[in-house]
Amino acid sequence: MTQNSKRTNRQTGFTLLEAMIAIVILSFGILSLASVYAQGIQVASLTQFDYIAEKQAEEAVETIFAARDSKLLAWTNIRNVTGAGGVNDGVFIVGPRPLLAAGPDGLYGTADDDAANPTVVIVNAGPDKILGTADDVVMSLTNMTRTIAIVDVVGSTGLRQITITMTYTVGRMTRQYTLVSYIAQFS
Repeated sequence: MTQNSKRTNRQTGFTLLEAMIAIVILSFGILSLASVYAQGIQVASLTQFDYIAEKQAEEAVETIFAARDSKLLAWTNIRNVTGAGGVNDGVFIVGPRPLLAAGPDGLYGTADDDAANPTVVIVNAGPDKILGTADDVVMSLTNMTRTIAIVDVVGSTGLRQITITMTYTVGRMTRQYTLVSYIAQFS
């Protein structure tokens, strides 16, 4: 037999071992992609709550500025309730609070917040496609709390720092959004 005839009888292609190794490698790659896709979905849901937390914090700060500008609150009342030494000038409750509708004073985080009306966000206009009607699809924000901390700025008379911290849970993750603003005694 010549050397050329030996070559023609030789089989070409993958062996069973090579095919199994290729399948394992491809499976690992596909599972990795599935994991990345699942993480992407989770991050996408987080961005919705991040945005809601940002807007809820901004709204709380805006009501404080509006109360100062409209003279609804005196400067001495734009602070947290302390009760220190019998002095209780501030109106904003210390610590995390559920997101509730503002009470008669129009401010969030005060003692008169409306516990019967938790804050909701309209997710969809509903079948009639008109926002603000009874068929709107809403999402309750019971997974969020808001902390309002107001402190005097050291060395600056008539200036206070407002820190709004939104804490919320999405799935198994707890996240925070913090907004820091400054308010002066005079508008």
